[in-house]
Amino acid sequence: MTSTFRTLTVPLDGNASAGGLPQFLVRDDVLCWTRREAGLVGFGEITRFTATGPERFLEADIWWRHLVLEADITDSVVLPGTGPVAFGSFAFSKKSAHESRLIVPEIVVGVRDGQYWLTQLTLDDGELTREGALAALDRWLSGGSTAPAPAAAGGTPGEVPAPAGGAVVRPVPLAAGATMHTGSLSEEDWMAAVTAGVAEIRTGALEKLVLARDIVATVPSGVNAAKVLRELAVRYRECWTYGVDGLVGATPEMLIQVEGRTAQARVLAGTLDRRDAHGEDGLPMEYAERVLAGSEKQRHEHEIAIQSLTSQLAPFSEAMNAHDEPFILELPNVWHLASDVKAELTEVEGHVPTSLALINALHPTAAVCGTPTEVAGALIRKLEHLDRGPYAGPVGWLDAAGNGEWGIALRGAVIEDPHTLRLYAGCGIVDGSLPEAELAETWAKFRPMLESLGIAN
Repeated sequence: MTSTFRTLTVPLDGNASAGGLPQFLVRDDVLCWTRREAGLVGFGEITRFTATGPERFLEADIWWRHLVLEADITDSVVLPGTGPVAFGSFAFSKKSAHESRLIVPEIVVGVRDGQYWLTQLTLDDGELTREGALAALDRWLSGGSTAPAPAAAGGTPGEVPAPAGGAVVRPVPLAAGATMHTGSLSEEDWMAAVTAGVAEIRTGALEKLVLARDIVATVPSGVNAAKVLRELAVRYRECWTYGVDGLVGATPEMLIQVEGRTAQARVLAGTLDRRDAHGEDGLPMEYAERVLAGSEKQRHEHEIAIQSLTSQLAPFSEAMNAHDEPFILELPNVWHLASDVKAELTEVEGHVPTSLALINALHPTAAVCGTPTEVAGALIRKLEHLDRGPYAGPVGWLDAAGNGEWGIALRGAVIEDPHTLRLYAGCGIVDGSLPEAELAETWAKFRPMLESLGIAN
């Protein structure tokens, strides 16, 4: 006889704390999805699903729906992200050997619009109570923590500086003895791959190609994943900081966010390193508008990405709108051309599609693969000489109602062992792309992870 999946969600005191959700990032094994001090963190694991291959999203969706179908759910908060929740990370490629996964935690802390809640999840038969849930949270926070425990409501959130109101972010001490190594391709070989990609584009075989590369960072003192996540959450507040089973990062790109019948996405394509503005006349944003928004190449790359997303989302939508003109997203390391897309979902085969059903249809977009998809995917495998694993794949969470937030796993790394991380960065290649400029762009995109590790570049 199998046990029933049961969850209890209760309000959690803490809305007076200045630290928000990042104050709970105290364990290296924490599951994390946070932006602007809100989101979800998970502790422990009661079950997981893994899959590989082209049906990985649909198989995960079926597994999750079966798990929650007869779940015993007690929820006094009733918001997206309350009740049963799973965190997920999916391989970029259907041909990848990397296992995609959904992980159901034991405890989830959520923050939304200043409201905090706590969910306990179990497959055991014991009674779930508010007191028991609080005790379980306390055990996770106090056992094996790598940072000061969260403060009580109204207190100081450990060593994490309050991020609101433009607070000064302290510099990260340089990691003693940390080194970087070439990944699958040397810089010269990767630039040769860019040249080959541009040549293929000029034949008319494809319009855009996204090429990624990897580097390996070694930290003799050890990789402190919780510290990395806290640094990213504080420094990159406009991004979604994620941590799932050794995959960590802060992505600026939302593949799909689903709340009821409303779906939203943030599409990025077109990048400018903020260091390029040093010594330029005028204000930095004026420079970005002139160089980035005024670039025919960058705008062309962005338009391809928008068309990719909207055409794939259209069959699931009864109404959709997107920005007529991209806006400039300002991040600490780069500027991006960005567009937000919003759609009202329609019923497909009698029900509104879940977030996993949508990412099955949307991934991979032109923003991380290219167009046409099949041609670009084949060329990626030929030129990159690496298995991207979860890099540029969907990462995020979903609940029992099918709501969820799935970013694209960018600006991140995979922790391969206690002292080693593999970092990934990629660039959109179109006709007119220059190998040296694309290489420099990858270094700008590596910067968030390198800074969070205390590695200068």
